[in-house]
Amino acid sequence: MLKEFLSAKIHRAIVTDANVDYEGSMAIDEDFLEAAGIAPYEKILVGNQSNGHRFETYAIKAPRGSRSIVLNGAVAHLGKKGDRVTIMTFALLESERATSHHPAVIVLDDSNTIINRRGI
Repeated sequence: MLKEFLSAKIHRAIVTDANVDYEGSMAIDEDFLEAAGIAPYEKILVGNQSNGHRFETYAIKAPRGSRSIVLNGAVAHLGKKGDRVTIMTFALLESERATSHHPAVIVLDDSNTIINRRGI
């Protein structure tokens, strides 16, 4: 049987911009994507800790080293610059594998610098 588990998480990221006049997606610094193991165009679930909104979209690359977290398209209405968000992906795993599974987690500080890495 397959069960869904947290695969990757970028925790406590600060939104750096919001652009409603864009097709959609969330631009995330390429360094953060690599550190968490999130692929460009992968589906993400985002929880906005500042206002309680949760939404699904997909990740796109923001320039490496930019520390960018940008809400694009319709989701730009669900947050603003300065909001704190958690970005998550999930994977389907067989029950046997689930007991040894550890998600990749990076934690960011108030300037979107990685301060902790787990499960990587």
